[in-house]
Amino acid sequence: MIRISLSRQKFFLIIFSVLFGILAGIGIYTFIYAKGFSYITDDPAACANCHVMKDNYDSWNKHSHHAAAVCNDCHTPEGFIGKYYTKALNGFNHSLAFTTGNFPEPIQIKDRNKRITNDSCRKCHGDIVAMIETRDETKMSLDCLQCHYSVGH
Repeated sequence: MIRISLSRQKFFLIIFSVLFGILAGIGIYTFIYAKGFSYITDDPAACANCHVMKDNYDSWNKHSHHAAAVCNDCHTPEGFIGKYYTKALNGFNHSLAFTTGNFPEPIQIKDRNKRITNDSCRKCHGDIVAMIETRDETKMSLDCLQCHYSVGH
């Protein structure tokens, strides 16, 4: 039987308590103060939890896509795993950027999210895009957001 000295037990107890406190603090901050559970839903109001996105949310509320699509319809891929992986990745990146203040104004879409959004455009407007691409002599795939950057919000 291995015996651990009392001072070692106290040391491990202190380390465990500190780690538990840090994890509990992050959890409380994430799910209570930062409304973390709201990001698991499809409610567009969750996107406006952060003041930086408020203008986008307000614009979406007034836009024609308001009746047809919510944020997740355009900004996450289809399928459970792809959707929640993207939400988790974006959530981490957004919280890091907004906490540190390290983000451009106005907010710029990253390449991965731009591909997801373009794929979402094609999901709903595929027939129109296919007709345009068929007539295009370069036969290149269109970047919907190049011309329609303000669509949706």
